[in-house]
Amino acid sequence: MAFSLTLLDSTLLLIAVLLLRRIIFRRNRPPLPPGPKALPLVGNVLDMPSSYEWLTFIDWSKKWGDILSVTLLGQTIVILGSPKHAFELLEKRSTTYSDRPILVMCGELMGWDQALALTHYGDRFREYRRLLGRLIGSKALVKQFHSLIEQETHRFLSRVLRNPDGVAAHIRNSIGATILMISYGHKVSLEEGSDPYIDQVNEAMEQFTIASTPGAFLVDILPVLKYVPAWFPGASFKRKASAWRKSLLTTADVPFEDVKKQMDAGTHIESFTSMNLASEKDELDDAKIHSIKWTAASLYAGGADTSVSAIYGFFLAMTLFPEAQRKAQEEIDEVIGSDRLPMVEDRDNLPYVEALVKEVFRFNPVAPLGLPHRVSEDDVYEGYFIPKGTMVLANIWQFLHDPEVYHDPMNFQPDRFLSKEGHLPERDPRELCFGYGRRLCPGVHLADVSVWTSCAMSLAVFDISPVVENGKVVEVKNEYLSGTVSHPKPFRCTIKPRSPKADALIRTAEYL
Repeated sequence: MAFSLTLLDSTLLLIAVLLLRRIIFRRNRPPLPPGPKALPLVGNVLDMPSSYEWLTFIDWSKKWGDILSVTLLGQTIVILGSPKHAFELLEKRSTTYSDRPILVMCGELMGWDQALALTHYGDRFREYRRLLGRLIGSKALVKQFHSLIEQETHRFLSRVLRNPDGVAAHIRNSIGATILMISYGHKVSLEEGSDPYIDQVNEAMEQFTIASTPGAFLVDILPVLKYVPAWFPGASFKRKASAWRKSLLTTADVPFEDVKKQMDAGTHIESFTSMNLASEKDELDDAKIHSIKWTAASLYAGGADTSVSAIYGFFLAMTLFPEAQRKAQEEIDEVIGSDRLPMVEDRDNLPYVEALVKEVFRFNPVAPLGLPHRVSEDDVYEGYFIPKGTMVLANIWQFLHDPEVYHDPMNFQPDRFLSKEGHLPERDPRELCFGYGRRLCPGVHLADVSVWTSCAMSLAVFDISPVVENGKVVEVKNEYLSGTVSHPKPFRCTIKPRSPKADALIRTAEYL
């Protein structure tokens, strides 16, 4: 009898071969890192926390170790609970661990995959980094912006003096003013109480924080949902993504187009955008324009949110820990005096203030889990299999609260970073909180100087304390919001000039 192989037979045979290969491969490969037991098909979907993920991951680390894994509908996620693993994988094996995962909601639907934060590892990523590296890639390059940072911080002090209850908004305006001048040569006007550029980027970053949180939207777990039409019942995420995409595009397009118009009119202030448009004029194709525009937007958006959280966290810490505030003020008074503000050039002479700023970065890291990395090829590490496409999260919050590294980590203690007889300084948190490998924050030096300047100048002229009402101290708690970028929950504090001399010194900002 003749044998005829039909298309159906061929298909079934191919499936059988693939399944057999998969079974044999799984038998021969090392296991995934340990973790919570997964259910069939859905994996660990029901185990994943809806907020403050880093705290849940710490509990898991105590049970399964400092490298663990979960699966969400077939997507493997590896969570690192030790800096050792973060450096071994994200630094030493950076060629394999430098990609970003496909975040459908935030990246594809909203458009954040065009910005540096979620750009995939490749030529476009390298071009963005090249452009930023020429601008702020070293401490020496950032020196050109010291005077700008100092002026804007002085203006910040003046606004706080006039309206201390609005300190959170003043921080945003101060950092925004600095970043906008660097990125676009835009001088912030606060005559109406706010600047439209700053309002716009704040809106976009709030949306980014929500959308980039792991598991925030079902479409990130079931990517096929992105094809559901926006009118379909339950597809409100599509309508939200459309509105939020417009917000991001406005953030990137409007200031960029304004710079181009100003250049044509000869009225622009030199900035990252204008310099690159001018220097690349002969080769200004669509790809170049895209890179310049989105690199500027990345600088604008990233800098306008993370440093804000750190500085607001400083005011919270000073409200909660008056002894640290007092020690820093005593050092400033002794070294600087009361006739001028601390400047960046004074930094090396203020070791306790330096230690206090380190503790600000450590105590409540602004990005507790950083941004996820994606593995670009299969890997084996410490006997565990890490498949291609795995999402890798570094639990930065856990790194910075490890009692074996930081004594009494839940207490704000700047002294931990000072060298004393019988005590070596504890690890500099800036080695851990700004990212890893080729995904290290490109604005690390700018952020470090901006935060230090705000802290030092504020300490020099203000006393920061809890609010007292009806003779009772209003309780303030060390509470932060959940999200990719974690900000302190709104709190009240009293901010007053330390003396009439400090008051007068602050007011000299009116002449800047």
